[in-house]
Amino acid sequence: MGRRIVDLDGLSAAGIREGVLDGRSVTVLGLARSGIALARFFADAGARVTIYDGRPASELAGAIESLGDRTVALRLGPQVDPATTWAEADLLATSPSINPDFPTCEPRLRAALRAVVVAHKADPLGAPALVSETDLVLRMCPCPTIGVTGTKGKTTTSSLTAALLAADTVHPVILGGNIGLPLVERLPELTPEHRVVIELSELQMPTLSRGTTVAVYTNVTSDHLDRHGSLEAYRAVKRRLAELVDPNGALVLNADDPIVAAYSRLGTAPVVTYRRGPAEPAGMGVENGWIVARGVRRLAAAGGGVAAVGPGGRIMRVDELAIPGEHNISNAMAAVATALLFGVAPDAIRSAARAFTGVEHRLEQVAVVDGVRFINDSQGTQPDAVIAALRSFPRPLILIAGGRDKGVDMSGLGPVAAERADAAVLMGESGPALAEVFRGNGLARVEMAGTLEEAVGRGD
Repeated sequence: MGRRIVDLDGLSAAGIREGVLDGRSVTVLGLARSGIALARFFADAGARVTIYDGRPASELAGAIESLGDRTVALRLGPQVDPATTWAEADLLATSPSINPDFPTCEPRLRAALRAVVVAHKADPLGAPALVSETDLVLRMCPCPTIGVTGTKGKTTTSSLTAALLAADTVHPVILGGNIGLPLVERLPELTPEHRVVIELSELQMPTLSRGTTVAVYTNVTSDHLDRHGSLEAYRAVKRRLAELVDPNGALVLNADDPIVAAYSRLGTAPVVTYRRGPAEPAGMGVENGWIVARGVRRLAAAGGGVAAVGPGGRIMRVDELAIPGEHNISNAMAAVATALLFGVAPDAIRSAARAFTGVEHRLEQVAVVDGVRFINDSQGTQPDAVIAALRSFPRPLILIAGGRDKGVDMSGLGPVAAERADAAVLMGESGPALAEVFRGNGLARVEMAGTLEEAVGRGD
């Protein structure tokens, strides 16, 4: 049977239910979370699924088991030429980390994918279409979507946004994306009444051909330079969501971040700003200890008009937030702004925000032992996140840090660590460089550890 390229622009949930993918050949690249979800989705839709992963089957036992009894062809291991797995394919579907433009993508696979992209552009019928899990979701989602991105704060902001939207019980809320739940398998259950909150990282952004209804930005600093090569390239990737946002939706932007604030000039969607100062027109702010809104307008899909607020624009007192740190005031305002756009009542927003205590691995209190509080902020993987964490708690304070070196400049962390921490215990690839930075800024007690268990023991 000859190749019948899948028309991504014509793909819909109704079409899939009617069998448009029956017998079509789909190759899924990568057998991590997104790849597993894609494989199950396409197999359940009647497609003939082939899965490629450069790792051997012995390392993928759990992933293979999660496919259940679905009939799929497994092409696994370094001996497999990836290009042979899509020789007859109608569609190529990828996990986020598999991208022909990422130097961190396996070289042989990257080169083969580049050839597909070139061939498809030259002749759309001569090579399979290429789609990522996230782009597939945005192409087919029948309901409003909220994309949340930023260098730091996006998981807390995504989770809190979902919690505030869920206060309107008429509209079910689904949370997923980079936060851990691939959304492609939720597509069959979605209706126009749902609201979908998608945490988006720099991995997913380059693959997008569609924007979200609302795009929320926390901040854009510096991260993942090992993948993008330069700060400007990283920033260009982050701009993608603002460039693609639905003109009938909205941009929610952090006015305290100059990079993000400049996105107000991108696209044609209305802009809602937020900042830790007096609210701007059509924005959120902090005034006299209150989170307030000034002239934020509901989306047309939520009835239009100025969103309801309390007296003087008040929503809730800052000290009612259960999540610690000045940065989390900003994250909360981004979530509140989004809830107002969708017409959630201010009293419901306040109640849901007060009940939100944070997410796992983000300034998460895990134990108090003999009066010592242990905070897990293991998802704070770049300097600004660590700085925010150090400023969120009083001294005495011991910092345990380290891990993989992603090529990010750590010099700005040194003065804050010296000012806020009483000691640092460091480990991993980046440990020696951090030790040099911290000692150079005057932090007297800096020690090395081989494991996290050892580091915790050193901290007493």
